[in-house]
Amino acid sequence: MSPAIRIRPRRELRAVRRRRPHRCWGHLIAAPLWPMHGANLGTLLRTCDAVGACLAVPPFDWVDGALARGNTLRQPTCVHRVGNPVRWLSGERARGSRIMGVELAEEAIRLADLPAARQRTIVVLGHEADGIPVEALDVLDSVVEIPMVGTGLSLNVAVAGSLVLYKLAGLV
Repeated sequence: MSPAIRIRPRRELRAVRRRRPHRCWGHLIAAPLWPMHGANLGTLLRTCDAVGACLAVPPFDWVDGALARGNTLRQPTCVHRVGNPVRWLSGERARGSRIMGVELAEEAIRLADLPAARQRTIVVLGHEADGIPVEALDVLDSVVEIPMVGTGLSLNVAVAGSLVLYKLAGLV
């Protein structure tokens, strides 16, 4: 016989979660710097809130609207605007951040083997069709691969980023 399942009431959930949004978590940053679809940015923003991460986005005109539509929490969130992605990543690496790409590559760490982040880590997510641009690959310290058994070659940015962020946050 299986144990009874107890659903936790909202009051109990709120008691164990943070009281108000934090301006900048800083430990984990999701960086979809070459986005294809605005809906993915909104979804990834929600995941960032859930795991205590920030989001770094390019300054495209449509990004702010996509984030506003996707922010279903309707609270301020931590979003960094990035002008030149490669220059920004290089600067973050020089300041001691670990730069990790989500990409299919030789020497990639399998998602299941990825340890929780112990230092400031930036998760670089490429364009859904083209991946991470070649000029940005040299900036990466490591690459994580999400194994797939289906016929697709990749997951969308929001799903891939969410999986990696939860693993790096130590929540799975």
